[in-house]
Amino acid sequence: MGITGTLSSDQFDSFNSQGYLVIESFANPEDIESMMKRMDKLLDDFDYTNVSVFSTKNQRKVTDDYFYQSAENISFFFEEKAFGDDGSLKQPKQLSINKVGHALHELDPVFKGFSSSEKCSGLLSSLGYKKPVIIQSMYIFKQPGIGGEVVPHQDNSFLYTEPTTCTGMWLALEDATLLNGCLWAIPGSHKNGLVRRFLRGENGVYFDQPSPSYDQKDFVPIEVKAGSLVLIHGDLIHQSFENQSSKSRHAYSWHVVDTDGCKWAPENWIRRKVEPEPLYAS
Repeated sequence: MGITGTLSSDQFDSFNSQGYLVIESFANPEDIESMMKRMDKLLDDFDYTNVSVFSTKNQRKVTDDYFYQSAENISFFFEEKAFGDDGSLKQPKQLSINKVGHALHELDPVFKGFSSSEKCSGLLSSLGYKKPVIIQSMYIFKQPGIGGEVVPHQDNSFLYTEPTTCTGMWLALEDATLLNGCLWAIPGSHKNGLVRRFLRGENGVYFDQPSPSYDQKDFVPIEVKAGSLVLIHGDLIHQSFENQSSKSRHAYSWHVVDTDGCKWAPENWIRRKVEPEPLYAS
């Protein structure tokens, strides 16, 4: 299948130089409304009566299993601050969810349709992907007041291939601002390579190295309007802060790796029973 690259030479050069690229108005208002309405329905149908099983810290085995199985499911993860001391939700479930993942792109027709569109594949063709697969996807809520911090990290740590091939695609479904927890990144940091990996062992998941300390002055905010797509190099160091505002910051994020001439690391946390279908082969 022939996929035409859609990035201009200036966009391609900027991505390679900075490690990220903002594409404004990538999704139209109809796309955004469709995904947000679909997530409303998924949340309405979600029965959270067993939430204590996978949110309680002493239920490590169940927590791990739920997390691992989410690689091929649509699973729901709560904010740490969503629960009171008695273990019950402090507010409605719609305002308590941290994210939903990690197979929306595969199992839900609305998210699959957008993630697998020729428009998205065109970006990957521009970046040199030969046989790309979406390896995970997430709907991120960044809830008002409790939306948690995401510490500095690199996507290749979690989704490692040999050689490394991960690219993150982060779509703002609502405006992302300084106040509600927009992305921050260290421009050019992808050129320094991968600093650590997130591994899955017999006793759970862990990092193979401690996190380096970063100077916050090196980070720049990536404030974007709803509909903007942020392309993120797998080695780019990026983060987001807590949402301390009264407005949510919904986003849909999916990650792509190549399967042509590279190998999915067996010690990654995602260990699929069924291989994902390539978006295209060139």
